[in-house]
Amino acid sequence: MTEPRPIATAAALRHLRRDPVLKQVIRRIGPCTLVPVVREPYQALVSAITHQQVHGRAAEAILGRFVALYPGHDFPPPALVLDTPVEAMRGCGLSGNKVAAIRDIAEKAVGGLVPSSEVATRLADEALIERLVAIRGVGRWTVEMFLIFTLGRPDVLPVDDFGVREGWKVSAGLEAQPKPKEMAEIGAAWAPWRSVAAWYLWRATDADKVARLKPKLAKASAKPANPGSAA
Repeated sequence: MTEPRPIATAAALRHLRRDPVLKQVIRRIGPCTLVPVVREPYQALVSAITHQQVHGRAAEAILGRFVALYPGHDFPPPALVLDTPVEAMRGCGLSGNKVAAIRDIAEKAVGGLVPSSEVATRLADEALIERLVAIRGVGRWTVEMFLIFTLGRPDVLPVDDFGVREGWKVSAGLEAQPKPKEMAEIGAAWAPWRSVAAWYLWRATDADKVARLKPKLAKASAKPANPGSAA
């Protein structure tokens, strides 16, 4: 595999700064640190399924227990996963639906539907989406995350993602999030660097959460440790 390279080039930032809203976001957030993680598509999809609807640290703990079932392997080979009893996989903390999805990913990897990284790099974004959503538990959003964070595709805008639309809402000063179709129309001008725009919108959402939380924390810390003791 080739070494990952940052997606956010100087050309990408120059292009995105043409949008007055993104220009302010980029100025506030600073440099883009988005660098793809080099791994096989099969591994990326299994990891994505594990993380669905689970807090990051908890998901990593579950994934760690799953990998530990296969000593001698950096990551469980698909054929061995298919030979693993369902009960053993459930014992790692995986739900029944996730076990079924991971086994389907393994089956599709053995059968060739899940491509190798070499094959994946030659396939267009939409071709990969169409191919991989046929797998149980894998939707368009999951494949979009794979395109951005594993393959390093520069022009993916996950319009169904809450954080992307929330980031635009707070950055543009809107009262409500744009609908996915509207988000796609807004983001059309950001091509061919929409993955970088999505990263900045995710960071804008994070920054807004922190900004809203600070006053609450300050207010809580200002209260007496034991209000009743003053009586």
